[in-house]
Amino acid sequence: MQTYLITGGAGFIGSHLCAALLKQGNRVINIDNFDPFYDPLIKHNNIRHLADNQNHILRKIDLRDREKLNEVFQSEPIDMVVHLAGMAGVRPSIENPILYEEVNIKGTMNILECMKTFGIKKLIFASSSSVYGNRPEPADFTEDMALNKMISPYAITKKAGEDFCYLYHKLYDLTVLALRFFTVYGPGQRPDLAIHKFVQLIDNHLPIPLYGDGSSMRDYSYIGDIINGITQAANYLHQHKEVFEVINLSGNRSISLKNLLHIIEETLQQKAIVNQLPMQPGDVEATRASIAKAQRLLHYEPQTTIEEGIRQFVAWYKNNKNNHA
Repeated sequence: MQTYLITGGAGFIGSHLCAALLKQGNRVINIDNFDPFYDPLIKHNNIRHLADNQNHILRKIDLRDREKLNEVFQSEPIDMVVHLAGMAGVRPSIENPILYEEVNIKGTMNILECMKTFGIKKLIFASSSSVYGNRPEPADFTEDMALNKMISPYAITKKAGEDFCYLYHKLYDLTVLALRFFTVYGPGQRPDLAIHKFVQLIDNHLPIPLYGDGSSMRDYSYIGDIINGITQAANYLHQHKEVFEVINLSGNRSISLKNLLHIIEETLQQKAIVNQLPMQPGDVEATRASIAKAQRLLHYEPQTTIEEGIRQFVAWYKNNKNNHA
């Protein structure tokens, strides 16, 4: 049995990861501050089914509270940290960049300092495809690309998190995998994200905001594939010491916003009412990942097509309408 400390463990990705690690027979310390960025009740619902599991320890802690973090690290035998927590979203980061710096950069440094102080050597850090920024060239995004095209505070805080992880790897021998997630979706997805928002609005016969002309491209990643990628990353860390790697995790297929909308309409069997709007500041035109490194190091192979993933999400949505914010 391994003991994992998961930050942001009541969120979308975190709650799925907690459930997967517990199912494998591990112990999970779940740190979440239930931030009101979206309705905290959704997060409570995410982990409600874990409440009776004795190997799931929930602690309500803000990443900025170093004293409470220290208490957890001092009192628990932690084998690995999976740092998922942080302020999310490109557009909100433009409105409140100071908050994003405080939580995403200083919060990450607090985690790293706790790991250094208490001798914990293994870390998975959740980064983001947003670090690649806006790239006019058609090539797939590879982990060795120069990152000089970021267009949101959120992206910059994620890159800073990667840089601090590398620094602590070099100075204190931490073994780190920084995983760059590409637009994760699926059952339990946050209500502010496009797929959830589109499904909810179409289902309620309300207009959907469509930013730009619908030609923007995204590499969508199904939650089940991402959880497999994270657990494969954990297995990699158990087998290696003193390494640092940045790895893309995606669904390995980019589609346009208009094609995504078409798939949702087909799945719901209902036409959308579209409110055409200009592209928003901070939104990139396209994301497209190379997952060759993940395939080589982690044996990562996404299994879920966007069509099947949308079907799974819509089924979950219909079964959980009363829990939606």
